[in-house]
Amino acid sequence: MPKSNFERMIQLAGEVFDVKSDPDQLDVDEKVIARLQEIHPSTVSEFDDGKGPVIWILLIPTSLELMEEFLAKRISEKELFQRTQPHQSYGAIYLCSAMVLEEFRGKGIAKRMTIEAIENIRKDHPVKKLFVWPFSKEGDGLAETIAKSTSLPLLKRLS
Repeated sequence: MPKSNFERMIQLAGEVFDVKSDPDQLDVDEKVIARLQEIHPSTVSEFDDGKGPVIWILLIPTSLELMEEFLAKRISEKELFQRTQPHQSYGAIYLCSAMVLEEFRGKGIAKRMTIEAIENIRKDHPVKKLFVWPFSKEGDGLAETIAKSTSLPLLKRLS
């Protein structure tokens, strides 16, 4: 029996990010999603093709100070999340992850979803910068495209 879209998305997350063997990465579960939603409702986006999720987008709005600490490798991704408090003013958005099942890649759906989420966050916060910790060539390319489309500078954490 073929795997469901949800099972394939979970498998993709494990293959790309391998959070179980890297304690510095954010291990996303229901509790993390609830806290992200408290930070801003547009932090988590999902595209469902009617058979389950095929795209997951995760953004973390945060302060410019925490962004700088993360980019300088003074704090981990997990610490960035933990130290970002709800109900603050956010000057930066961390492009945390974009996971897309293979047959949905290259269609512009993840790009549109991410831009829409960023614009929703910008309605409520004075966002000046985007930042990313690239894990793949495709993810890095998507981050570059999103930065150009939103006219926001993109900063990168180098591995």
